[in-house]
Amino acid sequence: MRLRRLLVLLLAASALAACAQQAPRHHAAAAPPARLEARSDLDARMYGAPQRAAYAMAQARRVVPVRAAKPVAERPYTLDAGDKLRVVVFGQDSLSNNYIVGADGTVTLPLIGAVRARGLTTAQLSDAIAAKLGQGYIRDPSVAVEVETYRPFFVLGEVTFPGQYPYVPDMTVEAAIAVAGGFTPRAAKDRVVVQRNVQGAAARYAMPLQQPLRPGDTVTVSERWF
Repeated sequence: MRLRRLLVLLLAASALAACAQQAPRHHAAAAPPARLEARSDLDARMYGAPQRAAYAMAQARRVVPVRAAKPVAERPYTLDAGDKLRVVVFGQDSLSNNYIVGADGTVTLPLIGAVRARGLTTAQLSDAIAAKLGQGYIRDPSVAVEVETYRPFFVLGEVTFPGQYPYVPDMTVEAAIAVAGGFTPRAAKDRVVVQRNVQGAAARYAMPLQQPLRPGDTVTVSERWF
């Protein structure tokens, strides 16, 4: 009997010792859920909130629209073909008259013939005419030149009535488009390009609607993409 009790006690002690050794493994097994939780959090950061991720990608890929480029600083008005001028030679009624700048950029006066006007201001043309008249025609001539009618401007592209129109002082790009009947339904109102001659060379500018227009400018309204 004593031997049987001793064997039972030994078996019980062995069982308790085995349970004690398995406990750390049980606690250690609790670690994977923590790793899984961390992994889930990482997955959520990487793949969660699809709308936010899509928005971020859209922001990264969004094309920033090109804003209107300010044109060069306004310069004194220079003459070109189509300008109608009033030329007054003081004391010489036969020479004082209206003249049109021709396609070659000159005005033709009696006695002195053609005088280059393209690219000149009215004051510079006055001096040029006076200089020619002073070469054996008139002693100490005094000449004044003013623009009577400015050369026309042009409106092309997505407007109701594209074409050529007479210029009115202090016109804006918006006023020019209104004269041409306004925008068509397909017009891109934020992409208006103006071509202008600057120091004899053609230059193109993306202009806001309130930008002043100049004689001879060509306004082009693009078609919107969608």
